[in-house]
Amino acid sequence: MEITLELLNRDDFEKLYEFELENRAYFEEMVPSRGEDYYHLDTFIKKNNALLIEQAQGISYLYLIKDLNGVIVGRMNLVDIDKTQGIGHIGYRVGRAYTGKGIANNALALLLEKTYQLGIKQIFAKTTTHNIASQRVLEKNGFSHIQTEQEHWNGESFVQYRWNGGEM
Repeated sequence: MEITLELLNRDDFEKLYEFELENRAYFEEMVPSRGEDYYHLDTFIKKNNALLIEQAQGISYLYLIKDLNGVIVGRMNLVDIDKTQGIGHIGYRVGRAYTGKGIANNALALLLEKTYQLGIKQIFAKTTTHNIASQRVLEKNGFSHIQTEQEHWNGESFVQYRWNGGEM
């Protein structure tokens, strides 16, 4: 499936809200919940407006993964950016109906192409030990396993990865 990465903007809030609601149960099988409040439209809009401020400041880049018809199929966020060191952290999610189609892999590759323009030289990521698909996506895109944390969620440990732009 061909996809695009588009920076989040206010025009996407309604469709993004629908995407998050539709996939909530699926996402919460893989990652901790964003909390009940997140799924109230007013709160959702406030939180995403705050994220747009972070994006304008260059401390986060929030991308929507869309198919060629403009349908949101996932998200890819580069957050907690330290501009002085060129370091960021990545998180992503693909809707249940779109898994197994290479979308996360392709979206991450597209994002990594942008890192030079963003001044990012190193990216950290983590996933749970049972999320083998996410681990494969990271490894296919040049991320290296650096540790398995003792921190637990839902009986799972977290696996941490690092990407160094110059080593890819």
